[in-house]
Amino acid sequence: MAFVSFVGRVLFASVFILSAWQEFNEFGIDGGPAARALGPKFNVFSKHVSSHTGLQVPAIEMKHLVAAAIALKGVGGLLFIFGSSLGAYLLLLHQLIAAPILYDFYNYDPEKKEFVQLFTKFTQSLALLGALFFFIGMKNSMPRRQLKKKAPKPKTM
Repeated sequence: MAFVSFVGRVLFASVFILSAWQEFNEFGIDGGPAARALGPKFNVFSKHVSSHTGLQVPAIEMKHLVAAAIALKGVGGLLFIFGSSLGAYLLLLHQLIAAPILYDFYNYDPEKKEFVQLFTKFTQSLALLGALFFFIGMKNSMPRRQLKKKAPKPKTM
């Protein structure tokens, strides 16, 4: 059963690791295509948050945001493979931040083609989020192994 669990973690983490690898290879000096695609979406998200909450979202360079996403996905994915809760929390953080920004279906009319595509990707992202919550919940519900105390050896005289 341990092997099957390991294979499942490898397959799950491969989504994040391969994505991080692709973004890393395309990064360049300006953040690559990921930063160019993220820029307008982040600006719309910032305006949306500011208008609804009154809070100002700090100005962030897109290449730094993409670099942070690469780090979260890469390190989180590798740690997740080995069963680390920290890896799951890093991937969880990435999903919580990236999903509402990247898959901004709420900015489109439900009759538009873009709405359906973005909503589908958003729900897939929610499924990954649910799997991470499940992993963390299962990890925290299992009793930890306790070290067995060795019985003291009887002294012989």
